[in-house]
Amino acid sequence: MPSPLTPADYLKKILTARVYDVAVESALEPARALGIRLGNTVLLKREDQQAVFSFKLRGAYNKMAHLSAEQLGKGVICASAGNHAQGVALSARTLGTRAVIVMPVTTPQLKVDAVRALGGDVVLSGESYSDAYGHALELQAAQGLTFVHPFDDPDVIAGQGTIAMEILRQHQGRLDAVFVAIGGGGLISGVANYIKAVRPEIKVIGVQMNDSDAMMQSVSAKERVTLPDVGLFSDGTAVKLVGEETFRIASDLVDEFMTVDTDAVCAGIKDIFVDTRSIVEPAGALAVAAIKQYVEQHGTRGETYAAILCGANMNFDRLRFVAERAEVGEEREALFAVTIPEERGSFRRFCELVGELPGASRNVTEFNYRISDTAKAHVFVGLTTSARGESTTIANTFVEHGFGALDLTHDELAKEHIRHMVGGRTGLAHDERLLRFVFPERPGALLKFLSLMQPNWNISLFHYRNQGADYGRILVGVQVPVADHATFDEFLRTLGYPYVEETANPVYQLFLKA
Repeated sequence: MPSPLTPADYLKKILTARVYDVAVESALEPARALGIRLGNTVLLKREDQQAVFSFKLRGAYNKMAHLSAEQLGKGVICASAGNHAQGVALSARTLGTRAVIVMPVTTPQLKVDAVRALGGDVVLSGESYSDAYGHALELQAAQGLTFVHPFDDPDVIAGQGTIAMEILRQHQGRLDAVFVAIGGGGLISGVANYIKAVRPEIKVIGVQMNDSDAMMQSVSAKERVTLPDVGLFSDGTAVKLVGEETFRIASDLVDEFMTVDTDAVCAGIKDIFVDTRSIVEPAGALAVAAIKQYVEQHGTRGETYAAILCGANMNFDRLRFVAERAEVGEEREALFAVTIPEERGSFRRFCELVGELPGASRNVTEFNYRISDTAKAHVFVGLTTSARGESTTIANTFVEHGFGALDLTHDELAKEHIRHMVGGRTGLAHDERLLRFVFPERPGALLKFLSLMQPNWNISLFHYRNQGADYGRILVGVQVPVADHATFDEFLRTLGYPYVEETANPVYQLFLKA
């Protein structure tokens, strides 16, 4: 068996790698807004700007460019969750060979379509990369194809290592650490080999999702660990078993490993957008999420960090989820279940308390309520925050003023499901009229609504979620005796907010009406 390749061996392979037939030297840009907020310099390596919106074409092309004419004549095969697949497909088209791409059935349709558009023959098989990999090996043997591994191959690793070569050429000043997302480990293996051969004082920090941390567990156990399952939010890093070579390299050369959660990654996607006006996929934001976590844990100031934005193959329909969770991930939003006495004026008293909470001025980001009890009301409330840890202080303030409060900021059930399920039928909502309002997003809009209401009209339903616009859309149920209908109609005209009455809407009749 040949001796393992050393960093010096990999340095030579990286310096002579053939990647620029298909890849470009991506930009290294400062994330100015994020850097100011963190008190450190943050540099973004824009691999999202490659032709296939990912770094993966570097390693794929370098591997395929070293194949013989006979091998290229038969064609290549790979297993991939998407980005490596696009790299192989583009490389095959450039080199004039056939590419069979085995992808998990969980792969976003955006990536499947992109591979087919590049001429790849797509085969969907299995729930994860590891499942697809097994099927790809069967097809390779049956059809005599050459396997292009997404990470566990020295030529692939060397191709990815050209990213580190570019970073050190583009930024020759102080650089304290490079943060690298890890799936199977090809990217961090290439980066670590180059950096430790050229500037060993720079830390290489690997980042994984907390539900897909095969490399971190393997290094800790000193042997490769196969995860029974992996989370699929960051599908680009959803690998159950890392490579033999990448495990060896990471164990020897990576200085530190970190995990980040879904909310932190969503916040990272937003941070990248703010600085670049580009939207990366979850895997592409792992490094930024880790930098923020690292700074908070270590309290660093004045250091310089590089984050590799490794991909931007984001399905558009996932943006709703990302936007929903980004504020909580940054702890710029706190969620609560608050218990309010079911009595006249208590709703208004609670809203006034929110406006008087200590700290920076706060906006209500969400408010869900449905009458369900004659003695007390349970409301689901979201509030903006300005610093981590404020949710506990706010909950205590609610309790001090007589409102029972439960902090839901870190409750997965509440964030994922319950916020969308508050409400339903109730026998207490007699004489209810249902209206959709457009409120201006400014302080006092809701209090104006409450102050103009007559005291014998009771709010029986309230639903609001901030959508980032100048106007908020609010659904309100108000119990109005039949004798007061004319007065209530006059109240609506006096209020001056656009509205649509939905009392006769069949959806309301089916799901909400008493």
